[in-house]
Amino acid sequence: MPFLELKYFSNALQFATAANIILPNPDIKGPYHVMFLLHGLSDDHTIWSRRTSIERYVEGLPLIVVMPNGGRGWYCDAVNGSAYETAIAKELPEIIETYFPTREEWCVTGLSMGGYGATKLAFKYPTRFRSGHSHSGAQLYGSLPFEESRFKERVGDDVQPEHVRILGSDPRNGPNDLVAISVALAADARPYYRFDCGLDDFLLDENRQFRDHLESIGFPHEYEEFTGDHSWPYWDEHVQDAIAFHRRNLGF
Repeated sequence: MPFLELKYFSNALQFATAANIILPNPDIKGPYHVMFLLHGLSDDHTIWSRRTSIERYVEGLPLIVVMPNGGRGWYCDAVNGSAYETAIAKELPEIIETYFPTREEWCVTGLSMGGYGATKLAFKYPTRFRSGHSHSGAQLYGSLPFEESRFKERVGDDVQPEHVRILGSDPRNGPNDLVAISVALAADARPYYRFDCGLDDFLLDENRQFRDHLESIGFPHEYEEFTGDHSWPYWDEHVQDAIAFHRRNLGF
């Protein structure tokens, strides 16, 4: 399968960035469906190809897989910093459409920070990202002040300046709060949505809270828990579930 690294200047970020792209086999004719595949906090656009068999899992499908570099930006337009949401949700899709024949309804998948990002892109841009899937997502990242977040428990105070720089001192009910975004989203605009988490994952309680929230507002979704923790063996296995979910929803 063709594989390329797209290097480009981002007007939204105001610096050069990159995305890895898996293209369908040459004998599969477009237009193609597109899946954005988002990485976690400590990684970059190369990690999904290095740590999983994603290329093998999408072989034979009429699907372009776009793996952008999200830095440590949480796929947010930071209060004080880079506009990663604009760069990845708006700017990069326009670039992909310029160079490749694509269908209108896309899908998005991500893990951890990228699980949060995938949920946000699907909820905020459901016309574009019609199907969303989160693995081990930090679902309440934009819903809680740092003092109440899981990351304070896991890493201590070290990332507080970064957290506040991106979200502000209290992000509740703001543009990065998945709870508020899901409540505001009209029922007829809701995307197809699925998420999962490992039983030994430090974000399990957070995912259960988000599941309970979606149930309380009648937001259709699928949620599953599996054996495993916050690790690549878990994500390599369950990204296959995400691909199957998107295929059912988008018909490819």
